[in-house]
Order: sequence, then C-alpha cells, then structure tokens
Amino acid sequence: MAILPKTRNDGVGKLPLIDVKGLRSGDSLELRKVAEAIGQAARDIGFFRIGGHGIDPALIEATYQSAKQFFALPETTKQRYYIGKSTNHRGYVPFTEKGDYPDEVNRSYEAFDLGLDLPDDDPDYLAGNRVLGPNVWPDLAGFKETVARYYGEVSALGRLVCSALELHLGLPPGAMTDHMSKPVSQLRLLHYVRQEQTADHRSVNMGAHTDYECLTLLHTRNEGLQVMTQDDRWIDVPVDPSVLVVNIGDMLEAWSNGLLRSTPHRVLNHSPERFSLPYFVATNHDTLIKPFAQLVSAKRKTKYEPFLAGAHLERMLVRDFPYLRHARLNGATDYPIGADPSTQNPFENRLNRSTA
Repeated sequence: MAILPKTRNDGVGKLPLIDVKGLRSGDSLELRKVAEAIGQAARDIGFFRIGGHGIDPALIEATYQSAKQFFALPETTKQRYYIGKSTNHRGYVPFTEKGDYPDEVNRSYEAFDLGLDLPDDDPDYLAGNRVLGPNVWPDLAGFKETVARYYGEVSALGRLVCSALELHLGLPPGAMTDHMSKPVSQLRLLHYVRQEQTADHRSVNMGAHTDYECLTLLHTRNEGLQVMTQDDRWIDVPVDPSVLVVNIGDMLEAWSNGLLRSTPHRVLNHSPERFSLPYFVATNHDTLIKPFAQLVSAKRKTKYEPFLAGAHLERMLVRDFPYLRHARLNGATDYPIGADPSTQNPFENRLNRSTA
C-alpha cells in the first residue's frame, strides 16, 4: 500500500479563486488577465476555483435535486439503468461497482454517468465505440431536461477555460478546442454515503487518483475533497456553492509537455451524505495527445509518449469498473488496449512516493 502524504491545514497552498467573467467580456486585455491567472494556477498546483462562471445557481440546484430524486429510488429500480447493461458506458453505477484504490478505507458511493447524447444511429456508436452514443435516461419527470441542460452549459464553460489555457500557453486559437467537436466528455452525478459503522470520519471514501481527461469542472457543496500539493501534502478544498472547482487532467498535462499538472485528489468521509457534480472535459476519441510543438524545445524536451485520448480513457475505465474487466476477460468486449485489472496510470506515479 502506498504511504499517503500528511494533511496540511495551515493555510499554505490554498487554492486560488479566479473571477472568470472576463472570459466572456470581449475585452482582449481582460481576457488575457484572466487567462494568465488560470494558467498560473494550473502550473502551480493544477487546482483552482472559479467564480463568475455564468451557470445559473437555480440550474445547479435543479441538477442536484434530479440526482437526489434518482438515488432515492429503490435499488431494484436503479438497477434497470445499470451501466453494465449499456454498450457505451452510460447509466447507474451501484455502490458495489468500484475500482481498486489501495487507500480507499471506507469506500461507499454510487453514481450516474452520462456523456454527449448522440443519436442511436451515430456512425461511431454503430461501429462499436465504447464511450460514444446515446445516454441512458431514467424515467423521472424533468430529469433528462434538467441534466441535459446542465451538461450543455458546463461543457460550454469547459471549452471556454480551455480557450483561456490556449492563450496562456501561446498556442493558436483552437489548438485544443478544435479537437472537442465530438468529445468523450462525461458528467457524473455522485452520491457519497458514510456508513454508520465508519468510526474514522477522515477515512478515504474515493481513493487518490488523477482525472484522465483535460479538465474537470466540479460543483460541490460538502467538505471532504482534498488535493495533493507539489510538496506531496494534502490540503482541503474550501466549500463555496457559488464557485466551481477546476483541476487539470492527464490529457492536458501531456499536451502541455508537463507545464500544467494533473493533480491527485481524494474524498474523505467528512459528511454523512455528500453529492457532487464533476464534469470531465475531454477531446474527441481519436485525438492524438502529444506535447504541442510550441511547448517543446532544446531546453524542454518531449516528456510524454503520444497516446490516443479514447484509448487512455478506456484503459482507465477498465481499471476502475469491474463490469468492464469481467466483460473483457470473458471476451465480450474488444477494447484495443491490452490492459489488465492492475493497469496503473503513469500520471499517478507521484502517489507512490512517501513523505516524512
């Protein structure tokens, strides 16, 4: 088992709070100011918070209510939408469907996963793509309309943040966002429950990991999320329902040749019950992720081998979801990745370091 870093709550390494209204202002000076603030935070720790994001709080609240309504259903009803019945990784993720993180002491959460809602005659879906296609929608009044609207707004915001990072990195406009026309981006409705027998409320519910995509935009209104700093210490993410928490993922670390950090994070059992809404900003499935040429030089050589965005996501999903491992081992799926259940994510290597 990896030796986990100590927690620090001494005020050092607090997450920046950035007002991003300027991204929509049309003022080039204001846009660059915000882009530089985002870029510096992405370099320093890989996590930051954004205010002025433009998503209506009423829509966020309605999305939480939709999630609560679904998770309150009887287990037999929720199982009708079990993700293992989907051909493209959509639907209900029960408490029993979990990956293998060594630090998950008291893991207890369920989820509902969805993505870009494509028609059932989409050619990639018909060709067998495992992460593209139509969503699974529960038969609940208003659920599809509310959650789909939130997905649309948060995905637009994610592209805006990526555009700001293009500016910060000195890349041409569209260097990243042009590869997001049909992305494998996912939205998770997450429901954590601390079991009554869990005596240690600082035990780990969701284990330490990095996110696999470019960015994550997270709304949370309960404490428990922690971030690893560059000196391998854990700090608590402040709770503020008016902001979104943003973190860099694996794809963007590689694209930026390591200038931006895919930062490990975890969730503790602080709250008896916790809901959160992470949206994972990704590229198109067939995008080749390799360091941008503008970010490679004699002094800063290429640090990352090229990989396909979809293949990296699928490899990590096989690691994280038993139903995919079982299907693959039984020959029921054809994931072209050669991964076994012990597959490690190279972007999580820093988790293997111990600290004094």
